[in-house]
Amino acid sequence: MTILITGGAGFIGSNFVHHWCNNYPNDRVIVLDALTYAGNRQNIAPLESLENFRFVQGNIGDRSLIDSLLRAENVDTVAHFAAESHVDRSILGPDAFIQTNVVGTFTLLDSFRHYWTEKGSPENYRFLHVSTDEVYGSLGPDDPAFTETTPYAPNSPYSASKAASDHLARAYFHTYKVPTIITNCSNNYGPYHFPEKLIPLMCINILLGKPLPVYGDGQNIRDWLFVLDHCKALDIVIHKGQPGETYNVGGNNEVKNIDLVTLLCELMDELAPDLPVKPSKQLITFVKDRPGHDRRYAIDATKIKTELGWTPEVTVEEGLRKTIQWFLNNREWWQPLLSQEYQDYYQKVYGVSV
Repeated sequence: MTILITGGAGFIGSNFVHHWCNNYPNDRVIVLDALTYAGNRQNIAPLESLENFRFVQGNIGDRSLIDSLLRAENVDTVAHFAAESHVDRSILGPDAFIQTNVVGTFTLLDSFRHYWTEKGSPENYRFLHVSTDEVYGSLGPDDPAFTETTPYAPNSPYSASKAASDHLARAYFHTYKVPTIITNCSNNYGPYHFPEKLIPLMCINILLGKPLPVYGDGQNIRDWLFVLDHCKALDIVIHKGQPGETYNVGGNNEVKNIDLVTLLCELMDELAPDLPVKPSKQLITFVKDRPGHDRRYAIDATKIKTELGWTPEVTVEEGLRKTIQWFLNNREWWQPLLSQEYQDYYQKVYGVSV
C-alpha cells in the first residue's frame, strides 16, 4: 500500500503515522503537513530515516502540490487528518477553519477524484476522511448517544466546518463514486497532544503549579478515546470498511469535565515527583464559560463493533496514566511549545495566566 497521510505531524495524525509504520513496515508512507502552530515535525522525526517514508511540508489547499504528489508517489490510499481543530480558536478566528477544513478538503477530494478516475477507478483505493462527533451538536443528559444517522447540528465554527467537509466527502461518493469513508470520533487524548487542549493543558499546568482553568460549572460531559485505540479503529476501517459508509468511533468513557480534571490531579499527585502545589486539585479555577459550549457528547460505536469488530481497549484511568507518564518523560517536547504567543492566546481565552 502507498498511503498519503495529511496532517501527519499533528496530534492524531502523528500517532497514526507511528501506528502505520510500526504495523506495515513494507508500505510506502507519505506525510503531508503545513506545520502550522499545532503541527510538529519532531512528532515523526524518528521515522524520517526509513527508506519508504517521505515528509512533505505543504498545504492541502495547494492543488498543484496534491496533483503531483498523488501521481509521483502512485498513492492508493489517503488518510485525511489535516484540519484546524480547536473550538476556542474557531470562535476567535473562524476564517482559517473554513479555508482549511472546507476548501482544503474539497481540494484534496477533487484532486483524488481526477487521479482515481485516470487510474481506471480501482476498487481497492480508499479516501478516509477523519472527522468529529461535534458535527452532531449537543446532547441532553438523558438523550441517546450519537449514531451514524443522528442529524447534523453543529454549534461552533469548528464543528460547522467539519460538518461541511463530511458532506463533501459523502457527496463525492454518491456523485462520482469516489471511495470515501467517513469516521466521526469522540475526544482523543494521549502522546503528542498540543498543550492547548484540556488534558495536556492540565498535565502541564499541574507540573508548573499554575491554575487549572475549567469552563463554567465543569459539568460538561465528553466521551474520551485514547488515541492509540482510535488509530487501531482507523486501520480496520481502511482495510475492512465499505466506501460510502460512516463509522462512529467512541471510547465508551463518558466523564464530566470536572471529574476528569479531578482524576488527573489525583493521578499527577501519585505519579509526578516534587509537584510545586500538592494536592494539585487546589489549582482548579472555574472560568467564564465559552460561547455556545456543547453540554454533552456521547458516541454509540455499535456499528463499527458489529460490522468491523473494533472496540476500545483502554479505560480512562489507564489511558490517563499512560498520557501523564508520556508528558513526564517528554518535557523536552512540550516545554518549547509554551511560547509567548501561546501564553497570550490563553490569557485571551481563559482570562487567567497559564
